[in-house]
Amino acid sequence: MALPGESVSQGDYLEIVDEKELGSIIVQAYDESYIPSQSLTEDIIRDQILEASARGIDLDPHEIASVSELIKDMRLLKCKIRGSIQNGLMLPNVSWLPSRARSKIRKISQSKLLDLSGQTGMARIEIGTTKDGEAFTVLGEAMDGNLSIITGKKESGKSHLSKIIVSSLVRNHATVVIFDLNNEYEGLAYRTDGTRNEISERVVLLEPGRNFKVSFDYLGEFSLISLMQHVLDAPGASLREFIRIIEYLKQHGKLNLQSFEETIQTWRCNELVKDALHSRFQLMKSSGFFCSSQDESETRLGELITNLQPLGGAIIVSLKKCSSLVKRLVVEVVLSKLVQLLEREIIPPTFLFAEEAHLYLRETYWDDIVTRMRHFGIFTTLITNQPDAIKEGIYRQADNIFLFNFTNEADLDMIAKASTADSETIRSIVRTLPRRHCLVLGKIVSDLPMLVKVSEAKFLTLGQTKKFFGRSQSNDHHRKILIASKTF
Repeated sequence: MALPGESVSQGDYLEIVDEKELGSIIVQAYDESYIPSQSLTEDIIRDQILEASARGIDLDPHEIASVSELIKDMRLLKCKIRGSIQNGLMLPNVSWLPSRARSKIRKISQSKLLDLSGQTGMARIEIGTTKDGEAFTVLGEAMDGNLSIITGKKESGKSHLSKIIVSSLVRNHATVVIFDLNNEYEGLAYRTDGTRNEISERVVLLEPGRNFKVSFDYLGEFSLISLMQHVLDAPGASLREFIRIIEYLKQHGKLNLQSFEETIQTWRCNELVKDALHSRFQLMKSSGFFCSSQDESETRLGELITNLQPLGGAIIVSLKKCSSLVKRLVVEVVLSKLVQLLEREIIPPTFLFAEEAHLYLRETYWDDIVTRMRHFGIFTTLITNQPDAIKEGIYRQADNIFLFNFTNEADLDMIAKASTADSETIRSIVRTLPRRHCLVLGKIVSDLPMLVKVSEAKFLTLGQTKKFFGRSQSNDHHRKILIASKTF
């Protein structure tokens, strides 16, 4: 029960202390309402009728009316038990219940709970603030080796949070690869006034076909076969001949763009198979993403990431101007090369941020991301406004989830079934979240659902929705600052 003057609401944590026990129980308020009493409702109706029908002088020498009003405004807080505090440590299990008569209830801050949970680490990520105005900081180590999901409806603040996390990871010397659909992450290198910040030299923008090209010999047999099979959908007969051609060119040291085209024309095989191989090769060539081995503009991911060490950095792969096919080609190349480099321990473990991943990741990559890739050292964060585009099994295996506002019942059902928190908490809290407020779940908050208001960014936040009315405002202004900073 909460009195009208007590500042406690949805999402807040309460500590229930029983003096006869050795510890206290931690509960979280997930819903609030007025006391559901029929007699109180009747009193309110009676007062309204009397006030409307008759006027008089109120005599209340014992101040009974003020007590009555206090009772009418009292709130009932529905809570979930989240754990207990014993010997100065936050524990997830509770083996006893406090007394309903003797116990004292007090509010406890989210930051104190995180301190009591025993999390340790040096890589601190300041996401924002709590409702009480305290700084909300999590540990980068809780994202290391884990799968994270950032989801919410459009314009709720998903990409904004993603950029803050990326910026903090880079400042903590991590290597981050970003698949950027809307050219909004390049602002990480600039302050809000357009001047370069301290990580600008460690932010690399790659645009496929311009400053991001790869050769056949650099890709190697594994990546080329993967492209032909998963992106270009080559049938079995064509794939077999493709593998034979690759092996032949590799043996003769001619695994390059020009030799491959010449070999297809002279290769002895079924004409239909030859036509299928030639048409797929033309698709690859016309993408502008592939170059000859002598081309000086070739980009080698291994060298690029190695040059960023030991300070780390962000490699932004811009997919905005790419067709659907080129997007899949680029993503397949980047992921396959990262796996190869990590297997050979050429590069350190890498964080991968994928904006709207369902638009370009092939179906089989979902399982790879959850199982295989984290063993290689690729730790993925998926950002999407369509939670049903991600398999339910992915949610169940996600270590961290950042939930922004959702009001659609289907979306809430999807997340509530699959997340680590109980469905009542998610349904009640998430649907009422204001813009740029999120509910954080998972290891990053020691499995204690926590509310946070995402802070304002200290860098250029590109990627806002373009509008006709007021189009000369902030987004265009930021673009002009960015262009000016590049010019000078």
